Amino acid sequence: MAVIDDHPLITEGIAALMQRKGGFIVVAKGSAAEQLAAISEAYHPDAMIVDLSMPGDVFQAISDTVKADPELKIVVFTASTSTTDAIHALDAGASGYVLKGSPADDLLDAIVAARRGEIYITPSLASKVLSALRSKAVERRAVHSAKLNVREEQIIQLLLRGKLNREIACALSLSEKTVKSYMTNLMQKLNCRNRLEAVIAAQRLIPQAQEARDMIKPN
Repeated sequence: MAVIDDHPLITEGIAALMQRKGGFIVVAKGSAAEQLAAISEAYHPDAMIVDLSMPGDVFQAISDTVKADPELKIVVFTASTSTTDAIHALDAGASGYVLKGSPADDLLDAIVAARRGEIYITPSLASKVLSALRSKAVERRAVHSAKLNVREEQIIQLLLRGKLNREIACALSLSEKTVKSYMTNLMQKLNCRNRLEAVIAAQRLIPQAQEARDMIKPN
């Protein structure tokens, strides 16, 4: 894990918290956006905690770093309550958005969720971000033109139940690699940039996917 924040006290505090309470190993620390890619390349951490308010274009740095290392999970830890900033961070490739001032467990939960392939948003901000993303999805009108096959409809039903890729694979008797491939195709069809947007878009496809429900094996 790596921690990047331009306030040394915050950086040290987060590192200590992650190591003491979360059992994580902090392999690197930074203080500017330009260091994200360099730290990723040099230390190969599996996760990063990144502040937005520091020198450089943090959003672009997140995007470039995640593109270079798709397995890396980035959780934004910031004082910004702006839904625009949250959406911009998620669009850039962040897996979590946690507000400073939140309970320590929120940051720990975000890291754990990100490592499971999930998206985490501070509960107090989540409804606003979901609403904004929903409006954004409607504006694109991508869902209306999406043509999904039966397997994709089955996956949508499981997504709406909050299932992870490995759980979807088990329910449909597929490999996790195959499910990831379907997820990539679904996000392209629905014009979504991350799993969270895909779930929101999928909500509008419920009528289309009803017939697929009976084809899913019970848990």
